[in-house]
Amino acid sequence: MNYIPHTEDEIKEMLGTIGASSLDDLFSEIDKSFFSKSFNLSEGRSEFELFEYLKKIAAKNDTSLINLSGGGFYDHYIPAVVDKLTSRSEFYTPYTPYQPECSQGTLQSIYEYQTLICRLTGMDVTNASVYDGGTALAEGIIMASRITKRKKVIIDSALNPLYQKIIRTYLNPDFYQIMIVDSSGYGLNRKKFLELLDSDTAAVVFQNPNFFGKIDDYSDLVKAAHEKQILTILSTYPIALGLLKSPGSFGFDIVTGEAQCLGNQLNFGGPLLGFIAIRKKYVRQLPGRIVGATEDKVGRRGFVLTLQTREQHIRRNKATSNICTNQNLSAIKALIYLASLGKDGFRKLSKMNYFKAQFARKALAQIDKIKIDLNYPIFNEFVIEIENLGQLYPKILEKDFIPGIPLAQFYPEMKNKLLICITEKISKQDILKFKSILESITYLI
Repeated sequence: MNYIPHTEDEIKEMLGTIGASSLDDLFSEIDKSFFSKSFNLSEGRSEFELFEYLKKIAAKNDTSLINLSGGGFYDHYIPAVVDKLTSRSEFYTPYTPYQPECSQGTLQSIYEYQTLICRLTGMDVTNASVYDGGTALAEGIIMASRITKRKKVIIDSALNPLYQKIIRTYLNPDFYQIMIVDSSGYGLNRKKFLELLDSDTAAVVFQNPNFFGKIDDYSDLVKAAHEKQILTILSTYPIALGLLKSPGSFGFDIVTGEAQCLGNQLNFGGPLLGFIAIRKKYVRQLPGRIVGATEDKVGRRGFVLTLQTREQHIRRNKATSNICTNQNLSAIKALIYLASLGKDGFRKLSKMNYFKAQFARKALAQIDKIKIDLNYPIFNEFVIEIENLGQLYPKILEKDFIPGIPLAQFYPEMKNKLLICITEKISKQDILKFKSILESITYLI
């Protein structure tokens, strides 16, 4: 009650107006079984006591585990310069600019972020960022539907299953037809995919590398889709673009992804950073904000929010989406991260991820009771199969490793399969230690 500005008399007056005798009456419609002990709050504490209490809670988090999990959210090293610069008040405190002429520094940083995303993806235009990779992909599909005036979308089942759920949430089934093409092994079943392409299809959706870590060349499918005036969408992993062929060179129309891996911490799940990049001819259908460069009346370079008429805060119900802001601070972190690495540094980072993953996959394949398919190309993730994985997983955790993502939670038929991710933070010694742990544990099977 210390922070409620109303007096007791004011509270009684408001309760009387709505016909309630007390504040508790406001919650009378809630079934008492829903209440938990968490409502029984203890007495307030001093600042010192509170900090000590919170430190004890934080100490329960084990930060010493070696993380081999990926699946769309990655534990990469973040150079000190990223947090050092973004913690400055000029970056840390400003909100997305609504008066761009007063926010030149913020606008310039967003403009430079957009430039680097375009260079990374090989696309023409990107926006100032969106909330996360899954949201970006769903927005891309809706954008494609708006452009083609069609409602059918074909999705590779090897797309991140979390993204698939977001898409189903975003796209109302009364208006959109979503078709999932089953995988062939760990990749797309091309025959089934091509059979589904028709004049009702708005877009086709791929992921590269896909959820299982497989790298693919989609040039043939992009061409087949374009022959039927179908837009092509790719969800990609930015770090992999230091080595892989750019989506733009494949001919994709829309490219989306999760940029948390670019200088942003995992932070127990957020905030995240989605990007969506497109061909220039579709720029007026792009949701979110776009920063452009211009000149003032005396020839000085400046930055402005462009095409604002499509924004929700201008067009309201006629907006292209409900995204009227951007992940400003997270995008600036990505900018500083990319700028600090530079082109050569970013390529070296990608190579470290690639070669360490190759070493790990070959090392683990030497274990008798582990099955690994070595016949498909990967970047830094791959699948292994271990008998009785459900029983062995806790034993591996006890050895200070988060051994990856059990795939059965997404694909029930893969109950003994594990998705492993190797980033630059995982050393050769870590990989060999993990191999030794698996050898000793699988020996018990």
